[in-house]
Amino acid sequence: MNFQSGVVEDLETKMKNMKKDDFLNYVVKKLNEVHHYSWVGIYLVEGNELILKTFSGPRETEHKIIPVGRGICGLAAEVGKTVVVQDVSKDNRYISCFPSTKSEIVVPIVKNGKVIGEIDVDSDYLSAFTEEDKNFLEKVAKMVERKLGE
Repeated sequence: MNFQSGVVEDLETKMKNMKKDDFLNYVVKKLNEVHHYSWVGIYLVEGNELILKTFSGPRETEHKIIPVGRGICGLAAEVGKTVVVQDVSKDNRYISCFPSTKSEIVVPIVKNGKVIGEIDVDSDYLSAFTEEDKNFLEKVAKMVERKLGE
């Protein structure tokens, strides 16, 4: 079993026994253990804004509230699809959170066709995110959606 499969199994088990907020905190901490994930946050949609609910990384971002449609996070919320930026210095939509960030992936959390939140992952490495990362994080987003729906 690879690391990502182990994480998915672990989250499935924890999901059954944890309260929502505890589970969200656990998810970001567990994801932040992935070698090339430097910072992980979960934002929830409130009105036309993304509100940072929890994060795991060296420090909190100053971007705790992001308008839907602004930046990579806002774009993913607007289009309802995973957005991968392999070099944030080349994307003018990117809102800088940390000088060390080189790439970013944002995976929407979707319920009944509507974006209710997202998982935001920064990496200090260029071209850090593969199709495997995308598939893995989309599985985690589905678990988070199920937990939020309880």
